[in-house]
Amino acid sequence: MIEIINVCKSFDGHKVLDNLNLNIQTGATTVIIGRSGCGKSVLLKHIIGLLKPDSGHVLIDGKDITRMDEKELNDVRMKFGMLFQGAALFDSLTILENVGFAMLEHTSASMAEVEKRSRECLALVGLKDIENKKPAELSGGMRKRVGLARAILVRPQIMLYDEPTTGVDPIMGDSINDLIIKLHTKLNVTSIAVTHDMTSAYKIADRIAMLYNGKIISDGKPEEIENSKDPIVQQFVTGAGTGPITEGIDFEHLI
Repeated sequence: MIEIINVCKSFDGHKVLDNLNLNIQTGATTVIIGRSGCGKSVLLKHIIGLLKPDSGHVLIDGKDITRMDEKELNDVRMKFGMLFQGAALFDSLTILENVGFAMLEHTSASMAEVEKRSRECLALVGLKDIENKKPAELSGGMRKRVGLARAILVRPQIMLYDEPTTGVDPIMGDSINDLIIKLHTKLNVTSIAVTHDMTSAYKIADRIAMLYNGKIISDGKPEEIENSKDPIVQQFVTGAGTGPITEGIDFEHLI
């Protein structure tokens, strides 16, 4: 469904993605792992067309979105649902208005239809009786779930998750992982998550790809990544303080 071919992207002369290649299999959950700031979210924004590469191609169902105008891109984006890292809810809107926003903006559905669908989506993520609250009245975990409800509103074919367990405690993080698995099965979607949380990655992934120095350096089933002999992959997945990733960093000087 999704092919990323030789994608390069630089910001202020710093190369974030460097001839990156990755295939995302239809119907599978692919998790992209890597250190904070390595470009995982940048890659996700290329997949949904929020960023254009300096060179290379991103193909969705065989169509190159890097060559599309804004109208064509908007049509493609209707295939996507996205959970942003901070949930990205509108503070001034109620929870029901937040969830239904995309449907109101991009379809001809009536207000009654939007509200009905919004309540259905909130129920799917285990939330009820909060429709009239504002985001500030909810916990971080609840805001994440509202973000999930909004993401699935338009029945997407592809779900994107940007650091889905960041900012919540381990128990809520595990609940969000369970929700991702449940929604993946129930909605039959292709899912892509970016994270540095290996507990989450192992739980939800069919495949895991590691991003390092702008490239995918390893791609395989969770057990293959866990048992990888690559010293860079091994240091990351075990969380070891010493190894090739941290080589040359003078921690004594930082203290």
